Amino acid sequence: TDKLRFLDLFSGIGGFRLVLERTGGFETVGFCEIDPFCRRVLAKHWPDVPCHDDITTMEFSEGMADVITGGFPCQDISLAGKGAGLAGERSGLWRELVRASCRVRPRSAIVENVAALLGRGMGRVLGDLAEIGSDAEWHCIPASAVGFPHRRDRLWILTHPDGVSGSDGAAA
Repeated sequence: TDKLRFLDLFSGIGGFRLVLERTGGFETVGFCEIDPFCRRVLAKHWPDVPCHDDITTMEFSEGMADVITGGFPCQDISLAGKGAGLAGERSGLWRELVRASCRVRPRSAIVENVAALLGRGMGRVLGDLAEIGSDAEWHCIPASAVGFPHRRDRLWILTHPDGVSGSDGAAA
């Protein structure tokens, strides 16, 4: 069977890559990570995968990936931050994930962020997705639900083209 190609944005040290490729059904076509230390980790473990260093200058083309993944910066959304939300310099990079999705036209995107996004920008996230013809389903999952000894709620958003639903078409 053919593997789904995914583009990993805001890659960190490759968490999405580890999870998706271990399923056996995904192949990474590229990373984008600004932090030099993280880029060195990615290059060490996956030297065959290209890594761009700046999401704002990365070029995207239609069909380059079936799936886009990304945990865009949370500093402006987090309850520990100053509350600038998606208007903030770092969390505002959400728009780059939207730009990538608009140009690539993937089957799906998997987005991760802090649970505070629900009250500090989720309406804008859903509006931005609707503007580019995407719909979304989401759920908050605490780290404790997957075996970690702390709660640390994370918001997971799964996008798909409008009119193509997940299990029942309803947002969770």
